[in-house]
Amino acid sequence: MSATPRAAAGLPPMTTKRTIGESMAKRRIKTLFSAISSAIDGGARAAEQERRAEVAKLRFIEGRAVPRHIAVIMDGNGRWATERHMPRSMGHRAGVEALRRVVQLCDDYHVPMMSVYAFSTENWGRPQDEVDALMGLMWETIRSDVDRLHKNGVRLRHIGRLNGLAPDVQEAIQWMMDLTRENTKLQLNVCFNYGGRAEIVDAVRAIVASGVAPETIDEDMISRHLYTRDLPDPDLIIRTGGEMRLSNYLIWQAAYAEYYSSPRLWPDFDHDDFVAALDAFSARKRRFGKTDAQIAQEAQESQKLLPPTQTAQQATGQTVQTPQPYATDGAGATAEAEGSLSGSRAKTAVEGVH
Repeated sequence: MSATPRAAAGLPPMTTKRTIGESMAKRRIKTLFSAISSAIDGGARAAEQERRAEVAKLRFIEGRAVPRHIAVIMDGNGRWATERHMPRSMGHRAGVEALRRVVQLCDDYHVPMMSVYAFSTENWGRPQDEVDALMGLMWETIRSDVDRLHKNGVRLRHIGRLNGLAPDVQEAIQWMMDLTRENTKLQLNVCFNYGGRAEIVDAVRAIVASGVAPETIDEDMISRHLYTRDLPDPDLIIRTGGEMRLSNYLIWQAAYAEYYSSPRLWPDFDHDDFVAALDAFSARKRRFGKTDAQIAQEAQESQKLLPPTQTAQQATGQTVQTPQPYATDGAGATAEAEGSLSGSRAKTAVEGVH
């Protein structure tokens, strides 16, 4: 076939409307595929960053994820007493014994921080004799337990509003916090006269009072004004008594926490129940498609897993040996705020950050 005149003259072939349309369509398809590929790559990168951030928050002992911060809603004291035809105050006393057990279990299983919901802002609405009994129990437990906790390296901290508490209770709380401030083996945060919504309200008031422009307010700023601003968010929330709600407890901080509800009433909560909660936590932790071994390896490589307070090994210089077994047949899910003791300190523009 002979060449066209344009080809013979060395000129490019004429471009028709059809070829122009085909070329534009190809460019659009190429651009679309490029955008889709970029979005997929960006999503994968974001997912990988999220997964690594999750790994960085975990602590591993012998290859198993261990929460660095457990928050407990100690529910069931009143029901425990009622079932035994006792005054509700006796249930709260039994709850103090359960708290002592669980504090020891946190130490045994190398959990460096524990928060307990001892008295909520809503608890003021209970019968006056029960409120008085709880206040008296708080004061009594401070006197009986602080020296022992201090000797065992436990730091006590109060989370909540001091306003409204009797002056002697406020003084006792401050004294506890000052006495134990330098301890590093375990931190026990006692949420006493605490409410999650009240905490957020106090944070917002402090931000507004500082004259911050509304458009500059973000999640980080709010977190910096909470009572718990210098504490890690809880990894695991345990509620006893069979209920399935947070009851206004750490509602901002619990956004990504694992939740475990135990049917056991708080005074009966024991070793097997505690270990069952740890097992549930370890089993539920997000792995983003990877195995425990891979996550544990990444955690060791990242060197970002040290807890905010020393572990038992760091504090004593001894080799950590995790109690065995780490599994048990225990209960399974948690509930309402009734509790016991212990204090701490903190000051901010918001009253109640201790």
